[in-house]
Amino acid sequence: MSIQACLTFDCDAESPLLAMHEKYARHLGPMSHQAYGPRVGIPRILALLADYGLTATFFVPGLTADRYPEAVEAILAGGHEIGHHSYAHRPPLGMKEDEEVADFERALETLARFGVRPEGFRAPMWEPAYRTPRILAEHGLAYDSSLMDADTPYLLDTGAGELVELPVHWSLDDWEQYAYLPDPPIGTQIESPRKVLEIWTAELDAMRRYGCLFVLTNHPFISGRPHRVEALRELIEYALDAGDVEFLPCREVARRARDDEATERRVFVPSS
Repeated sequence: MSIQACLTFDCDAESPLLAMHEKYARHLGPMSHQAYGPRVGIPRILALLADYGLTATFFVPGLTADRYPEAVEAILAGGHEIGHHSYAHRPPLGMKEDEEVADFERALETLARFGVRPEGFRAPMWEPAYRTPRILAEHGLAYDSSLMDADTPYLLDTGAGELVELPVHWSLDDWEQYAYLPDPPIGTQIESPRKVLEIWTAELDAMRRYGCLFVLTNHPFISGRPHRVEALRELIEYALDAGDVEFLPCREVARRARDDEATERRVFVPSS
């Protein structure tokens, strides 16, 4: 049995800190920590992907695109997909609907300046509201990658059209393994890349057995660090050597799921 794998990169840069509080704009240390992503991490990750001829999906907040247009241009020059990741990295769950829509549309306008019409969305912090899928469908997006109730793609009826959901999970996110800052406290420990590689390869092997979709979420300011990039290289080589893992951008996985009559269909109803 072969499976599909998506390498995804959330290019947050400074946006998560600024979404927490505007005071962090004055904190050079944390801001420089986040800026490592577009300045060093993205170029290094792009070079890694080029080494293996792989196409990935980069979820880019509008704020990152405005601050680092050269990073967006480099991603596009490499032939990769750019997905919608909000404008200001504020989770929809913490906003009113009109605020969410305004942020969503501002991000669309920013990406449009690069010629990008995103097909997919990932909610900041993986915290969508129940209304969020409908907003995506109303704006013509084809897929979401924010939910955790499955490990294979499914079609979600939003009331305004169907979205393909590409499920994610914290266990395949580098933030839980590596993220650390004392202020704001975004993490408490820094794991060894050897341990992280063990976790991810074990999950990949299990997903190969059960026919799952492997969606790996990395952040360039985190996984762009040298040893972590080399662990990612080992994971890619391990998957390629297995012979039954196909690396695809999210948009291609979503298209195939939509075309497959066997894809499960779901409807969400908010809890009362």
